[in-house]
Amino acid sequence: MRFFGRKGGGRGTRIFYATDVHGSERTWRKFLNAGRFYDADALVMGGDVMGKLVIPIIREGDGRHRATIHGRVEHVETSAEVDAMRQTIGDLGFYHTTVDEDEYLAIRDDPAAVERLFVELATERLVRWIELAETKLAGTGVRCYATGGNDDLTEVMAAMDRADTVSFVACEDRAVAIDDRHIMVSMPYVNPTPWQTPREAAEPELAERIDRVAADLPGETHAIFNFHAPPRDSTLDTCAQLDWTTDPPAQIVSSGQPVMYGAGSEAVRAAIERYQPMLGLHGHIHESQAAARLGRTLCVNPGSEYGEGILRGCLINVVDGQVKSYQMTAG
Repeated sequence: MRFFGRKGGGRGTRIFYATDVHGSERTWRKFLNAGRFYDADALVMGGDVMGKLVIPIIREGDGRHRATIHGRVEHVETSAEVDAMRQTIGDLGFYHTTVDEDEYLAIRDDPAAVERLFVELATERLVRWIELAETKLAGTGVRCYATGGNDDLTEVMAAMDRADTVSFVACEDRAVAIDDRHIMVSMPYVNPTPWQTPREAAEPELAERIDRVAADLPGETHAIFNFHAPPRDSTLDTCAQLDWTTDPPAQIVSSGQPVMYGAGSEAVRAAIERYQPMLGLHGHIHESQAAARLGRTLCVNPGSEYGEGILRGCLINVVDGQVKSYQMTAG
């Protein structure tokens, strides 16, 4: 039997970290299975758990249905094909609802109805994911720690705060114990982006938010920062620079090549340099898989390929306030 939160020598505590699943059913299932596959003691989800949109599946009569997926209209005729379409939509990270043509038109033309439906479906999936975590992890000693990110609505993430879960632990904006030696604090907010996502904050406000949650760290513990935003200019935040004045934002190009820059947070970097946690867990910039040290702090961003059903992660062994080893994973 494997003991959660073992002390001292040996392997210590093994953490499997992943982020930015963006509603993908397949990727979430892989994340929960990673505990057994990698022999991990703790699963940590770094944010952006919600999908981005609802795809209507429209009834056309005689058992026929259609849906527009990635700009292409798909037609299906049997109930098995409809079920397969729903699974495809869920694995891509989208939500789905099955409606008649008149229902579709009524919802489409009512922005408030669209928003209500989106929140309802996103909350429903998150609740189901939490129940799945409870079922899959029951009796294993493995716990799943989850925070949201900048794309996640606070009203949906409120579904994570439950008193009846054993294996699933909500950790947004708070300090939680990973084991008897290590404390993790989580921050869903990021610095401003051109996409104007739900949870962004100017750097001074983000610094205040970080200081409030970091103040919960007792001095004698070894800290982990689970901050969705990566530190600025750390190689964990390298991406194409965008022109914020266009709609949608366009890539900035020089000599025929995209201009790359560090899109991370100055406040996050300053907090890491100030507090020097043992470990920084980050995401947000999907294409910037990297690991880097800022002083004593090992910072990792495993990247994300949720749309392809690939789970990118990082397996990290910690012992008595030190990162003994880490390995990027994909599968």
